[in-house]
Amino acid sequence: MSSHAPRRKRFVRAAALLAPAFLTGCSFNSNDISGMGFPKGVSSVNDISLSLWQGAWIAGGVVGVITLVLILWPAVFHRAKASKGEFPKQTQYNIPVEILYTVIPFAIVAVMFYFTAVKQDKIIDKTSPVKHEISVEGFQWSWQFTYPEAGEKAVVTGTPANPPTLYVPQGEKVRFTLTANDVVHGFWIPAFMIQMQNLPGETNQLQFTANKLGEFPGRCNILCGRNHSQMLFKVKVVTPENYQKYLDSLKASA
Repeated sequence: MSSHAPRRKRFVRAAALLAPAFLTGCSFNSNDISGMGFPKGVSSVNDISLSLWQGAWIAGGVVGVITLVLILWPAVFHRAKASKGEFPKQTQYNIPVEILYTVIPFAIVAVMFYFTAVKQDKIIDKTSPVKHEISVEGFQWSWQFTYPEAGEKAVVTGTPANPPTLYVPQGEKVRFTLTANDVVHGFWIPAFMIQMQNLPGETNQLQFTANKLGEFPGRCNILCGRNHSQMLFKVKVVTPENYQKYLDSLKASA
């Protein structure tokens, strides 16, 4: 038996033992890891889903590194042997390796599915009480925001040339009721790590708390027609006092 055989077996065993630890990257403490493209603490959704986002990138990175090693190792190792006139033993199949190739992808999918399901249940929770409600209607090609607290006529309607602004109070949970009157649209606030579809004839609900003051871009992320790229809006997170003043101004203008 070649002296390299035990080394290869130890390498495969080590990879099999370490894989589950890497694949559970979703359970890492998100405070110790970079936001990986998304800011931390901007909304309650960020707090819930950031660790899932980080875990997905970590698992993907680990799988990529292992795959690269498995590609380069035989390419470099056997190339060196081939230059000396030695060729590896040709086999039709390898049952342990094939089982490993089946188990590892299944483990990846199972772990990611579990954490996704847990996080999703928290994000789309509709049972916890909310302090404010806002209706969001998508149409070709802009948005209409309705604030029931300020009356039925407290409506802000945008256009592609004049995108609307969605006011949200800081630190207070808001439930959004999402509808559409023509085609499917996507209510997306990238900084909040949240997206949900506006469906014609159906009603979706989403609730979250904005934690950070400031302005954040929003857009439709479902291809909805000719001017889809102009279907923009802006989210403005203000203090509860300024939010109440905004509602009062809407009520007065209505």
